[in-house]
This record gives sequence, C-alpha cells and structure tokens, in this order.
Amino acid sequence: MGTLVLVVEDDADIATVLRDRLQAMGHEVKTVGDGKTALDALQRVTPGLLFLDIHLPDPKLNGIEVLKWVRKEWPDLPAIVMTAFGSIPLAVEAMKEGATDFITKPFDPDYLNIVIGKSLERSALKREVTALRSELESRFDMLVAASPKMSAVIESAKKVAQSDSTVLLLGESGTGKDLLARAIHNWSARRGRLFMPVNCVALSEELLESELFGHEKGAFTGASTQKRGKLEVADGGTVFLDEIGDMKPGLQAKLLRFLQNREFDRVGGTRSIRVDVRVIAATNRDLLQAVKAGAFREDLFFRLNVVTLTLPPLRERTEEIPDLVEFFLKKYCREAKKPLMQISPQAMKMLTAYSWPGNIRELQNAIERAVVLKTGDTLKPEDFSLQPMDLSSNRAEQMGRPFHRAVEHHKREIIRRALARASGNQTKAAECLGLQRTYLARLIKQLDIK
Repeated sequence: MGTLVLVVEDDADIATVLRDRLQAMGHEVKTVGDGKTALDALQRVTPGLLFLDIHLPDPKLNGIEVLKWVRKEWPDLPAIVMTAFGSIPLAVEAMKEGATDFITKPFDPDYLNIVIGKSLERSALKREVTALRSELESRFDMLVAASPKMSAVIESAKKVAQSDSTVLLLGESGTGKDLLARAIHNWSARRGRLFMPVNCVALSEELLESELFGHEKGAFTGASTQKRGKLEVADGGTVFLDEIGDMKPGLQAKLLRFLQNREFDRVGGTRSIRVDVRVIAATNRDLLQAVKAGAFREDLFFRLNVVTLTLPPLRERTEEIPDLVEFFLKKYCREAKKPLMQISPQAMKMLTAYSWPGNIRELQNAIERAVVLKTGDTLKPEDFSLQPMDLSSNRAEQMGRPFHRAVEHHKREIIRRALARASGNQTKAAECLGLQRTYLARLIKQLDIK
C-alpha cells in the first residue's frame, strides 16, 4: 500500500520528475513550491514522508527553517532533503536538524528507491517500538494500589528500584510478580537497557544453563556456533529469573557464583565473563521449606533474599478488583473491536466475592472469555463461567475426613472443574488456575485424577 508523500520543490520540472517516479512506485504525491505552502499543507494532511528542497524561494523560510518547524510540530515525520551536488555542507546541516536522509540532484533512480525504502522502514519500526512501549507501559496500570497491602508493596518496590540490590518476589501464581519485576526495572536507572525474563521451569537444566550463560561452539552436540547468554546480552540491564524455586541444584551453584562475583563462564568456555546485571527472582514456592528439604541451596537463598517483596493474593486485596475489571474490559473490548462493554452491579458483586485461586491471571482470563463470547453490551453474572468455590455441598461427607484428606478432595474438585471448563486441555486449565502446566500435570498424577 502506497504512502502519501509531500514534495516541497520550487523547480516545476524536478517536482514533476519526482512526482512521476514516486507515483510509479505506488505512492500518492502532493507537490508544493515554497515553505509557507508546505507548512500550510502539513496542517491539512498527514503525509508519511516528506521530500524537502533545501533551496526555496523565501530565504527566511528556506528548507532548513522548514525542517526546524517540521521537527518541532511533527517530530515523527521522516524527511528527506534534496540538494545540488555542490551543497553537501547544507545537507550535513539538515541532517543535524533531524533530516532522515538526503539525496543530490539529479536523482539516481535506484538510489532514490533505496533512500525511500530505508526511510519508510525506519519510520515503521519507530512506530512499532512506540506502540510496543505504550502497550508495555499500559500494563503498569494493572499495578493498582487500592488496598493497603499492595500500596505497601509498590512503595517498597519503588524504593528498591533506586538501588542495584537483588530482589526476591514471592506470592501465589497469577499475583503479578512478572509485572512488578518489569515495573522495578522501569523505575530504575537501568530502564534504558534490556529487561530479560528467563523462565527457570520451562527448559531442561542443560538448555537453561545455555540460556543464562551462553555456550561456546562445540560445547555440546548441536552447538554449531557460539551463543551469548541472557546474562551477557542484558549487560547494564535487568535479568528476571521467574520460578527460581524450580531451578535444579547443579545450576543453582553456577548462579550462586555469578551473584557472588558477577562473573561466569559460558558452557564449554574457559574465560570468565564479567557483567553488570541486576537480578530479580520470583517464585510461588516456599523457599525456606525447600531449603529444609534439601531442594534449594541455603547459600543461594540468602544471596537472593536481599530485599524480599511478597505480593498478596487477590482475595486479600478485593478493593482492586473493580479497577482491574475496568482495565481488562477496555483492553479486550479494544482487541475484539467491540464497543466498550459495561458490567452489571450483580456481576461486579459476584467477581468481588469470588476467591480467585488463580489471582489476577484468572480474573484476566475470565474477562477476556466473557468479552469474546458476549453479544450484548452489558456483562452479567451468567456471562462468567466461574464455578462456585464453596464446596460445602458435600459438608456432611467432609465432616468425618481428616484435614489433609479434605484438602486433597478440594484440590481434586477444583482441578476437575478447571479441566471440564477447558474441555480436558491441561494447558488451558493451568492458565485458568494460574498454575504452570508442568505443575498441574504433577498434581493430576499425584491426586490420581482421571
């Protein structure tokens, strides 16, 4: 699809040649002959590309002056300046004022194609980066602090963000640990560098070691080239180690060395690599219990446990549910290209009273599902496929059960219902419950759920 191009050129013959060339490339072209007309045109239309001659009739509003106005009023508009071969210093000045590129007259058709392609590609990439950054920043709106507990966590997170201390985030699955980790990075002096998340349970021990520390060529079968690990790539930034409690003991020792000395060896390497990386780790496991059971190194625990922030479950901060519901409603109505829906008082009351075992992630999934399936403009209680979490219907049966057997029974019921809602798909059921799929699979096996 072509782009609207504004050509500012006082030589009618050159303007015609350039217009014909751009139209042949599939672009829509508007031509003007002086700076004032160009600025007036920019008030009425929004071109995707500007061709600007440096030498224009009005010396008070020549190409350089027009470019200054463009950069002030339309900073994202890519501008290619045009100049005669003998005016290269002016072209250099134009580049300093923010021109995207320059071409010399007469135009070489092939070079003209390259310059246009590069300018449009750079502009599209810039828009994409801006959109992604806006989307990422909008996710911080989920860090609402309507409850005292969450307010205290966010206040502490902003304080620790100003340091380089290692942070350990604790809390149930779905409480927003990954979001808080990104927020800490965004609030810190490292915000201009990379934030690299690493899921410690999604990969085997060998792959996770390579993912973190990288490897040398020939270090193992399939290592055909050298690879830099995320710790190395994120130098100057932040690495987020999610599900750190599931890291295998052998890899824990190598991570401990890094936290102590800020250096490591690539897999198969002999040279120590030193980097400046801030580490944030998160887990939903009880690490102290894991230390007592011998599943997690005590020395690593103390290295990680410099500053600990515990995110409360959603059932302990129900004041935030209305704000979160509004946020997710806007998000998923926009994504589904539907008018913004309302939520009935009865539905809001139900959502606020629900215990949300999957926390914010479960609430998010519930809102998305309701928006996608709803044909009207108001969400009602029946639009949410929530199962009542009060299992007291079997109260008489449960009265005689020992505590641990009763807990197992409730777990089975919750998992069976999640599997039923997900038509037997364990991945979807795990998302609904806010659990890792591998952990859900272990629970299904452990509880002998058929």
